[in-house]
Amino acid sequence: MRVFLTFVLWYAFLAKVHTTSAQQYTVAGGYISFYSSAPLEDIQAVNQRVSSLFNSTSGEIAFSVPVNGFEFKKKLMQEHFNEKYLESEKFPRATFTGRISGYDASVSGLQTVQAVGKLTIHGVTRKVNVPGTIARQGENLIMKSKFTVRLEDYSVSIPKILRQNIAQQVEVTVDLVFKPR
Repeated sequence: MRVFLTFVLWYAFLAKVHTTSAQQYTVAGGYISFYSSAPLEDIQAVNQRVSSLFNSTSGEIAFSVPVNGFEFKKKLMQEHFNEKYLESEKFPRATFTGRISGYDASVSGLQTVQAVGKLTIHGVTRKVNVPGTIARQGENLIMKSKFTVRLEDYSVSIPKILRQNIAQQVEVTVDLVFKPR
């Protein structure tokens, strides 16, 4: 009887460990980009060095994006972005921590979700509510979102002489593939 009970408890433990690990996801690929449309020139940058964890059971999610990982078509834009606007040496990461609501792990199709949490950019943290989608693709999850960030909300100042060149808000696109951890 003792051997049987030990076997049952061991099996329950292994099942719990397997279930817990299947609920955790980490980024396997994708990108976060931003786009800014201004009268004189559009600005676009892409960052493929995103780190993120997602717990599909609790909905908890966290992102960390190295600011200097954004790549621009023009090197001078990248230099100005890092040195003058986002000050990436002083504020090396943009982060988000929060919770995704509206996701049901038992559903296989595209699901509309909301991420509510705290977004930190340029040393400023603000509460945000971001719309998005999650779709299951085999064992992986595909997360997508598109939202707007106002530069002044995060103390990113644009010199008056350049205000025609740089929009006061940017459109952020998130397109990531998560794999089970």
